[in-house]
Amino acid sequence: MTQDWIDTAHLAADAARAVTRRWFRRSPPVSHKAAASPIVTLADQQSEAAMRAIIRSRHPTHGIHGEEEADVVGEPGAPVWVLDPIDGTIAFASGKPLFTTLIALTVAGETQVGVVDQSVTGERWLGVRGVGATLNGEPVRASGQSDLTVSRLSSTTPSMFTAAQAAAFERLSSRVHVTSWGGDAYSYALLATGTVDLVVEVGLSWYDWAPLTVLVEASGGVITDWQGRPLRPGDADVVAAASPALHAAALAALQG
Repeated sequence: MTQDWIDTAHLAADAARAVTRRWFRRSPPVSHKAAASPIVTLADQQSEAAMRAIIRSRHPTHGIHGEEEADVVGEPGAPVWVLDPIDGTIAFASGKPLFTTLIALTVAGETQVGVVDQSVTGERWLGVRGVGATLNGEPVRASGQSDLTVSRLSSTTPSMFTAAQAAAFERLSSRVHVTSWGGDAYSYALLATGTVDLVVEVGLSWYDWAPLTVLVEASGGVITDWQGRPLRPGDADVVAAASPALHAAALAALQG
């Protein structure tokens, strides 16, 4: 069944890619959402609709959870697809090629197949549990870095943190070699590729991190919540690292 799921994930990513490439830097209509997620574009809605159509046609008994539309409840015990049509909508709307389309196939809340697709650069990461991680079909691995003092830390924006979280992040940031901002899910894909060593964020939704768990783990990395527990639907705070030792050091710094 896994290959069928992989094929569906690629077809869904192809469908979303066609939409996002068509709208990129062409000013799609924008509407405002809640303050924490300020805009949604027509490209978000059209790309999710395109992915849902692929999934429904190939797996009519599966569930679907996405950012833009209501959940589709599948048959009891059936897999659930988790979709984020444009992770990094602000980057997309600003004409920055740092957004991604995220696709996860989950079973009992655990991701089995995850895709991170960047349509403008033509990069597609695939993680398959128990198999490995690839970029455009070529195997990739996390750096394996274990030394916090020479590691490369990334996060999307300092504005995501509360005061207490910001203080914890600063403890970590002060101990690493370099901290960079921006990237959303793209940073986790770079961790799987070996050019970022740590990603630390808060306030994420299931569709933001679902495909990232299998991608990071299949590349040799570790991804959990801030307490070191496996991520489950409803979790929001994430620590991803290129090795178990680096993950442990990051958690220790965050917890003071």
